[in-house]
Amino acid sequence: MEHHDIVIVGGGMVGSALAAALTGRGLSVCVLEKEAPAPFAPEQAPDLRVSAISPASAAFLESIGAWDKALAMRAAPYRRMQVWERDESAGVLFDAAEVGEDALGHIVENRVVQLAATEALLAKGDIDYRCPAAVAEIVYRPQASQLTLSDGSRLQARLLIAADGARSQVREAAGIGVTSWDYPMHALVLACRMEGGQQDITWQQFTPTGPLAFLPLSGDAASLVWYHRPEEAKRLQTLSDEELIAAVSQSFPRKLPGIREIIARGSFGLTRRHAQCYVRDGVALAGDAAHTIHPLAGQGVNLGFQDAAQLARVIADAHAKGEDWAGEKALSRYQRARKPANLAMQAGMDAFCYGFSNDIGPLRLLRGLGLKLADKAGPLKREAIRYALGLRA
Repeated sequence: MEHHDIVIVGGGMVGSALAAALTGRGLSVCVLEKEAPAPFAPEQAPDLRVSAISPASAAFLESIGAWDKALAMRAAPYRRMQVWERDESAGVLFDAAEVGEDALGHIVENRVVQLAATEALLAKGDIDYRCPAAVAEIVYRPQASQLTLSDGSRLQARLLIAADGARSQVREAAGIGVTSWDYPMHALVLACRMEGGQQDITWQQFTPTGPLAFLPLSGDAASLVWYHRPEEAKRLQTLSDEELIAAVSQSFPRKLPGIREIIARGSFGLTRRHAQCYVRDGVALAGDAAHTIHPLAGQGVNLGFQDAAQLARVIADAHAKGEDWAGEKALSRYQRARKPANLAMQAGMDAFCYGFSNDIGPLRLLRGLGLKLADKAGPLKREAIRYALGLRA
């Protein structure tokens, strides 16, 4: 039986970043990751799964030595974000210049972020990183949880951290329940080559069946997201490239640049989840293991990085003060900081999802008025931008 102070199950974006943030604390940390991300090469086509990394998340990644590594691979900054419903001129435009920032964020492939965070934790030299490492069994015990890996290895951890995604093995082993429901739409995601070169704006148009979104990637690439009824998203997925390009060109706004090529496509169901608690004695949840959110504002991984930063800070502070850093009393400080913030963001995204996904006349008028007022809100608009960027609590 190998003994560790902390075992992090899941070495994806959030798990690897959390491990890197825990280095240098005098704690024995082990990271278990099922599958290593494919190495990066500049000539590779962009991946299908991307995230909008906020300035706050970029600052956290920079603090652990990962952000420069991600930028050295591939990232696309966006300086403006536009949202509208029927009339583009009646929508709201957010500009980084309004709050004195160079960019509202960067669109980065998830694989690139994971590679950068993994490189950062390996560079620290005091993390036991194991990949591939599949967990066969977890026995949760408040003082010393035990894990058995598929290769027969056995580990014991004073603190078990769940960074293993929405269907978390750790969460289930610890008996932590989850509240969840499916959204009435799927997301059809396309990675495309576009005309007109690299863009510096991301936009979303709300329609009764769901938003239509444009995310700029490096060079002439872009990610298009078409939210639709599940059956229609599945039908669109079966079209040929030529038929799908024609369908996108007909349904998306006229400002969409011409599509030269579809590189990859995928259709995903959307589920809202929230763990009933984030911590117990000897266990803590972070990222998708604790919460999943509607992706229309790209806040999912940013919430995960905020979890990681806060959890690392709580553990480090408690350890430095000689407290039981893996006990529920200390870990509850992490839950008190993150659970209300995550619930608030989930509620906000749900309000957008359900508030715009209909064609009811009075609501449509109210939405149009709201977008016009938001665009003219001045100080309130600037505060909203700062909140979305993670620059305000």
